[in-house]
Amino acid sequence: MMTSVDADLIRVLGDPLRLQIVTLLARETLCTTHLVEETGARQTNLSNHLRVLREAGVVETEPCGRFTYYRLKPDVIEALAGRFADLAAAARANADTKRACP
Repeated sequence: MMTSVDADLIRVLGDPLRLQIVTLLARETLCTTHLVEETGARQTNLSNHLRVLREAGVVETEPCGRFTYYRLKPDVIEALAGRFADLAAAARANADTKRACP
C-alpha cells in the first residue's frame, strides 16, 4: 500500500531535473561540478534540487576536500519500485473484479 512518504517521494522524483540527477547518480557518484556539466543547470538551482533529494532520503553525501559528492541510495528507489510492482500485481489479480453500481 502506498503511504504519504511514498507520495512525497513520487512528488520529489516527479521534477524533471531531479529525475535527471537521479538517473545520472544511478551510473556513478558525482559532485555538484559534474552535475552542472551534465545537466546544464545553474549551480544554485542544482544545489536546491540536491537538498530536496537529500532531505527525501534519495541521495547521500560524501565530503571530499572542498567538494561534496552525491550518491544515490538504491534501497529507497527499490522500495518505491516494489510498491508499484505490488500495485501492478493487484491490478492483474483483480482485473475482473467490478463493484456494482447502486
